[in-house]
Amino acid sequence: MVNEYWNFSVVLRKMKMLKKARVIVLIFCLLATLVAINPQFNTEGVVIKSVEDNSEASLAGLNNPSKDLAPTNYERIERINGEKINNLQEYSQILQETPMNESVRLDTDLKTYTIIKNSDDLGLSIQNIPQSNIRLGLDLQGGTRVLLKPTEQITEDQRDNLIEVMRARLNTYGLSDIDIRSSDDLSGNKYVLVEIAGATQQEVSDLIASQGKFEAKIGNETVFAGGEEDVTFVCKNDGTCAGIRDCVPTEEGYYCKFEFQIRLSNDAAQNHARITENLDVITEANGQQYLSEKLDFYLDNTQVDSLNIGADLKGSLATSIVISGPGLGETQEEAVQSALTQMNKLQTVLLTGSFPFELEVEKIDTISPALGSAFIKNAMIAGLCAILAVSLIIFIRYRKLKIAIPMLITSLSEIVLILGFAAVAKYNLDLAAIAGIIAAVGTGVDHQIIIIDEILSKGSEYVHSWKHKLKRAFSIIFAAYLTTLAAMIPLFSAGAGLLRGFALVTIVGVSIGVFITRPAFATIIESLTQE
Repeated sequence: MVNEYWNFSVVLRKMKMLKKARVIVLIFCLLATLVAINPQFNTEGVVIKSVEDNSEASLAGLNNPSKDLAPTNYERIERINGEKINNLQEYSQILQETPMNESVRLDTDLKTYTIIKNSDDLGLSIQNIPQSNIRLGLDLQGGTRVLLKPTEQITEDQRDNLIEVMRARLNTYGLSDIDIRSSDDLSGNKYVLVEIAGATQQEVSDLIASQGKFEAKIGNETVFAGGEEDVTFVCKNDGTCAGIRDCVPTEEGYYCKFEFQIRLSNDAAQNHARITENLDVITEANGQQYLSEKLDFYLDNTQVDSLNIGADLKGSLATSIVISGPGLGETQEEAVQSALTQMNKLQTVLLTGSFPFELEVEKIDTISPALGSAFIKNAMIAGLCAILAVSLIIFIRYRKLKIAIPMLITSLSEIVLILGFAAVAKYNLDLAAIAGIIAAVGTGVDHQIIIIDEILSKGSEYVHSWKHKLKRAFSIIFAAYLTTLAAMIPLFSAGAGLLRGFALVTIVGVSIGVFITRPAFATIIESLTQE
């Protein structure tokens, strides 16, 4: 009877620890983290990751998901032509079976779209339904990473301006999952690091490795350049003033011509009037009259097209100009796609202007999504094995499950809370971040051992109260925490390339441990070890 009463009182006492403030804070944070991560247990189907500008899907009304939208809330494709979609393989198979120039009915969780198929992918980037709101970095989901260096010395403000122009260009082009940040080396050289998940190396190189300097010239004089100072409007995503106007077969394949309309500022129009005023009028054999000079278009000092100037525009304030260019390919489909790509690039440069500095590509890497997927699987297995091994060693050391199990739970809680921070902050997890998680959890194990040794200490110090023991343990832990901050903050603020992610996650991880998980762990151990 006494033994039963003792067991009941022990259970009752241990249940009371769930009502203590430190444990309640930990439980609340874990619940809030699970809501933020939003794990998905039903992942049948696909979501729209991005929509290419000027594509069939874009013209049908589909838009890129907002940057603020959580991955689990991306627009889901439920059916194609009435057939249910469960995965990427079924999506691709049904789409490939649909003939070209046929309509495709796309049923999503938001609405129904009718798209005319002119390409194999409809201009959509599709992925399986995300398993959570945790965003994966380039190392884990694949894409392209480019390290750029200005050809001249620049200030921090000038680099910030460069990054803003670069971000505007890439966003205008329609690329998603873009991360652009400054990066310095120990010698003081200033770099710009660009990571674009899912983009090809050629796309990134064409858009950011070149300065993107657009000029329209008559003779040797510049009429206007790209950017809002000279160009007030660029027709984009509107078939009435932009699109493919002609496709003809050639000896080498097909030639397609694109056209889009722009409007010029008053200053640019006055330049046109001044330059054309003294040009001669030439009458061709067919009776058409043109000016003696053409309007030539240059991109990065390379001529991309040339247009005749009608005689009626001589000396006039021309505010509306039609830009045109070619697209070449072995098949008509390839030529159309080439023309659309070139048109999109020119539209982007005209809208955003050129980069303020010429850039050199220091390094460019393309990472396979398959490699990232394999790494995630191996990292999860290795991490779980490491935590179990540490818990086993702790059990062997103290011979008590009531110490090893809370340590295991606390370490897992720290990982979950760090992932929750990444989900809320929309931070992309990459290899550097994973290294930071490992460092934070490893530090946490050290701190938990300090707490256990202090609580279990006896001998001449046995008379000390629990409060005194915990106070002494946390004085050691807090000193170690400040030391870690002192090491990580300079690494983060210096912007030392990919190490910034390691520093950030380490700082967040040890802060979560010191202020949330380790106080709760101390309370749990205190309750479980009291006899």
